[in-house]
Amino acid sequence: MSDAVDYLHAYAARAICRARRIPFGKSKRLQRAIGRIYLLLTKEAAIAPDIGHLDDFRAARQIEKSIARIPGTAGDCEPPPN
Repeated sequence: MSDAVDYLHAYAARAICRARRIPFGKSKRLQRAIGRIYLLLTKEAAIAPDIGHLDDFRAARQIEKSIARIPGTAGDCEPPPN
């Protein structure tokens, strides 16, 4: 299950990098929260490998995509490996 941990950690790193590039405000707080959610999901996947955390991951991705649509919040970070 190491692949899931690495995959989620890559998303967390990208989300945190994107949050650093966003100016102060609600979008930055939301993006940082998304990064923390990805880190928590990484820890959960490392401790108890199952597919139960996928729903949380999908919800976090959906919120992150809605943040990316806000003007001025696009970061230039590397996308996670597929």
